Amino acid sequence: MSQSLSHPALSAADPELAALVGAEEQLQADTLRLIPSENYVSAAVLEATGTVLQNKYSEGYAGRRYYEGQQNIDQVETLAVERAKAVFGVEHANVQPYSGSPANLAAYLAFAEPGDTVLGMALPMGGHLTHGWGVSATGTWFRGVQYGVRPDSALIDFDEVRDLARKERPKIIFCGGTAVPRTIDFAAFGEIAREVDAVLVADIAHIAGLIAGGAHPSPVPHADVISTTTHKTLRGPRGAMLMSRASHAKAVDKAVFPGLQGGPHNHTTAAIAVALREAAAPSFRDYAHAVVANAKALAEALLARGYDLVSGGTDNHLVLIDLTSKEVPGKVAAKALDRAGIVVNYNTVPFDPRKPFDPSGIRIGTPSLTSRGLGTDRMPLVAEWIDRSVQAAAKGDEDALTVIRGEVAELMAAYPAPGLPTA
Repeated sequence: MSQSLSHPALSAADPELAALVGAEEQLQADTLRLIPSENYVSAAVLEATGTVLQNKYSEGYAGRRYYEGQQNIDQVETLAVERAKAVFGVEHANVQPYSGSPANLAAYLAFAEPGDTVLGMALPMGGHLTHGWGVSATGTWFRGVQYGVRPDSALIDFDEVRDLARKERPKIIFCGGTAVPRTIDFAAFGEIAREVDAVLVADIAHIAGLIAGGAHPSPVPHADVISTTTHKTLRGPRGAMLMSRASHAKAVDKAVFPGLQGGPHNHTTAAIAVALREAAAPSFRDYAHAVVANAKALAEALLARGYDLVSGGTDNHLVLIDLTSKEVPGKVAAKALDRAGIVVNYNTVPFDPRKPFDPSGIRIGTPSLTSRGLGTDRMPLVAEWIDRSVQAAAKGDEDALTVIRGEVAELMAAYPAPGLPTA
């Protein structure tokens, strides 16, 4: 693979950086990427992010800009908005948030005041930093109260959610998370939010593509606001969206701009539009269901090899593995897997006795391998590689990891990744 052929202008202007890009292209081509928040975008999405839309500054919204020369930009943003509304079945969509965390922060700005109480899933239980966790600005500027999961099932404890909501009377309730392997019961959250007159924000960053493809229930009938990134399972660029009922449109838009940010990233908006067009295609529905089928097959294969899975399996794209019984810490396993060409992240598990930077678990997912075309028939082999790598980590057997890396690269060569240049 030659970066000079893929990026001739970059290679001529900055060969050092071009070499790094080429090395990353090779790494993404050769390795088995199992991080559930990563994916491969199409060549069309990738191309859209590198257009001359980069040159434009466009504070405001379509038809209401503070800069002239927006004739084309307004149409680009309108395309993205209308496609988001159609794909997710929402009344209002804002495609300008720079990323998921700023999108969530906009929800706070729209519906709460500093010091107000917010209720979200605890980070060690699978929630996100921006759901009111203490080390985040959201837990500093607002009073964060956290719910968790049941010790016996690792499923969300809705009795606890309801009791906390009644006691604390939060202005905002967040549902969704970063390490939740089971279906989110949006209806149950909606009922609790209505009872205490709270705004329900559904953070679907991880599962947006599954929802778009009909492989996970939608929060639209139950949530006041929906926040999502546009990458992960949705297979778009690194951006975000806020969607809502029409009655909340003005508050959401005002919070994004001018509340938190200036000009939108128009090249990202264009790529979001492309990704949403792809998400509306019948083939995307097949992909979304294949992601779930692969995750379930991988979970079953790991269970057969004696691995402990949080909640006992998965309903979506994500599998959370507790390695306590294997006597290999999550960080040690993750680094060994990386050397074997299998990219995962170490992760806390519910009620983890270990520290967050040296936890008991690893988090894996199937979006990337599904985008490459791997099916359920390959999941037993993936589970075997994971098992062999964990065993090698326990023994300090670097030779075994080297052998696995070669096997991984050989299989990946048979499944070219979307968007990556060919040799």
